[in-house]
Amino acid sequence: MLSDDIAEEIRLSFPGTEEIIVQYLSGYLVDDAGVEEDVLQVARIILGSLAGDKIEILEKLLLTLSDMLKDHLTIHLKNRSGPKLMKLDKVMDMSKTQMSNTIALSEGVDLESINKGKASRVDVRKLEKQEAKLKAKIEKRARRDLYEGSKLLDAYKKQQSYEEVFMKINPLEASGAAKNKSKDIHLPSIDVNFGSNRILSGASLTLAYGRRYGLIGRNGVGKSTLLRHIAMRELPIPPYITILFVEQEIVGDDTKAIDAVLKADVWRDHLYKEQAILDAKLVELDSEGDEKRVEDLREDLSSRLAEVHARLAEMDAESGPARAAALLAGLGFDETDQQRPTKSFSGGWRMRLALARALFVKPALLLLDEPSNHIDLNALAWLEDYLQTWPGTLLVVSHDRAFLDAVATDIIHQHSGRLDYYKGNFTQFYSTKSERDRNMRREYETQMEYRKHLQAFIDRWRYNANRAAQAQMKIKILEKLPDLQLPEQEETENFRFPVTEKISPPLLQLSEVTFGYTPDRIILERVNFDVGLDSRMAIVGANGSGKSTLIKLLTGELAPLSGQVNRNGRLRIGYFAQHHVDTLIPTMSPVQFLASKFPGKSEQEYRAHLGNFQISGMTGLQMIGTLSGGQKSRVAFSVLSLQQPHILLLDEPTNHLDIEGLDALMDALQKWNGGVIIISHDERFITAVAKELWVCGEKTVTQFKGDVQSYKNLIVNNVKKKP
Repeated sequence: MLSDDIAEEIRLSFPGTEEIIVQYLSGYLVDDAGVEEDVLQVARIILGSLAGDKIEILEKLLLTLSDMLKDHLTIHLKNRSGPKLMKLDKVMDMSKTQMSNTIALSEGVDLESINKGKASRVDVRKLEKQEAKLKAKIEKRARRDLYEGSKLLDAYKKQQSYEEVFMKINPLEASGAAKNKSKDIHLPSIDVNFGSNRILSGASLTLAYGRRYGLIGRNGVGKSTLLRHIAMRELPIPPYITILFVEQEIVGDDTKAIDAVLKADVWRDHLYKEQAILDAKLVELDSEGDEKRVEDLREDLSSRLAEVHARLAEMDAESGPARAAALLAGLGFDETDQQRPTKSFSGGWRMRLALARALFVKPALLLLDEPSNHIDLNALAWLEDYLQTWPGTLLVVSHDRAFLDAVATDIIHQHSGRLDYYKGNFTQFYSTKSERDRNMRREYETQMEYRKHLQAFIDRWRYNANRAAQAQMKIKILEKLPDLQLPEQEETENFRFPVTEKISPPLLQLSEVTFGYTPDRIILERVNFDVGLDSRMAIVGANGSGKSTLIKLLTGELAPLSGQVNRNGRLRIGYFAQHHVDTLIPTMSPVQFLASKFPGKSEQEYRAHLGNFQISGMTGLQMIGTLSGGQKSRVAFSVLSLQQPHILLLDEPTNHLDIEGLDALMDALQKWNGGVIIISHDERFITAVAKELWVCGEKTVTQFKGDVQSYKNLIVNNVKKKP
């Protein structure tokens, strides 16, 4: 398809370009350009903003596009130079004039004047009304179709502040208008597009107020796109329903963490500023005497001030600092951290700040996209507990089954351009869906057998005089049978790690190890840790407790200040870090990347190895920069397995995997015969893979006598006990 080829050329020339821009431009060049537009000039302007100083690459790309669009541009040019309407010098009476067909086709004729003077039987008012309706319909359709191409690109250029977007999406008068109105959302038929791709078609979106919905589906099905459409009110959500979408980390500046959370409630901040202005004006009026004008103005200001006080009391504004501090503490920010400027935090911690800000605002509809990816198990345990009492509507995209089991009251399954609804958490959804699919498959197979039986009877007796009537009856029965669809086959994935060779113990030991970046800043003290081929360990603990430091001591990346690290000379360690995906070279294909790391094999061998991790077909030849996060993780795992490791150290390996990919990874690790040490926030992953739970904290590492759920309960109880 031409638009797909053009999109691929743009991605190759400018890796990292936002997919929405690529899709918009490729669609515009092939389908959407107006007759009078110079398409290549428009393309040059848009691509120029991406190219920066890469003029040579831009010119080369434009030449390539020109060749690809050669036939398309020829047709476009003909349309531009085609016949246009002309006004004749004098009026022609068409009823008296004979004119050849060739003239009619080659010249323009002004038919407007022919019937001048004749009485019109058209109802002008009705005509105007219909034309106005038609115009409005065309404009609405144009706005809808241009959403990806204009609105998002404009927003990208303008880079609106959080406050501007918040007030635009949730105007101040919305809270007053919400009184005594239902906050349920029911949109019976919605269409959602991403560029030229149709995400949903005629789907029904139903969100009951106070329910907590888990939105699930395969990677790339459009879950995040749906959330963005809701957040930007591209879907007709009632304006009095407040919406907040946690999608990206906050911008770091000199604002303290606690103040950043307080300022997130733009209404509260706005009302406090208005209160200060009104107080100052009233103080000024106190010194201006008792004239009637002054008295009237004082009365107006006092009345408005009373309204502001009522609004602040309604939103419980005074408790703001205490609520903000409690939220930050639950997400892992101690009192010192809460006073630090936001620019001093890493991206993961800024994402936690964004989450705290959304929880502080308490919108009627809260949208979360993979919230568990950015927090440790301790913070996740607190978040699960907090969201269980969330007063409004929650719509969360997550691949973490344990999180969905703890939080969700309903599951929405997005697939095949539609949304299916299930009551209950993820476990209940899986059970219900499996049972429903089994019943549908059984019904389908039964009907197919019945159809086959009827058809066999018809084929045998249709032309037999004695049985013709019976055959006709069977034909009618066959025609009236409902047209059942075969249920979609569930896609399954398989990962495979190569069998590791046996080596004699000890493989890897830490004995009385102490480490600190400086002698006066000790992180781990007198740690004893023993890893073998049969080890299945999960390491948990708060961020900053030393989990990643322990992993780096095991890999040899860090050396201890004291103590001993014993490592078998033949030991090979495969290390998957959180940022592993970012170290892949985006301009290479997976096959090229494997060849650069492990040369000496044929392309077919590399592709076969990638197939062990579901990177198959043409995906192995695509640029890594165009792959999804889950596909990049699969490439990283394929690199690990080529190292033929004896021990795998996995730091948050589940972050980018969908549910099917996570199941495949768990199954592969359970079957593998090497040692596994994991750092993860995913309860189900830890439970399936690990036999031992080790807790990092208070400068040491100790084994926890209990399961993950017991540990999470302990964390939540400890947070609640704090004043």
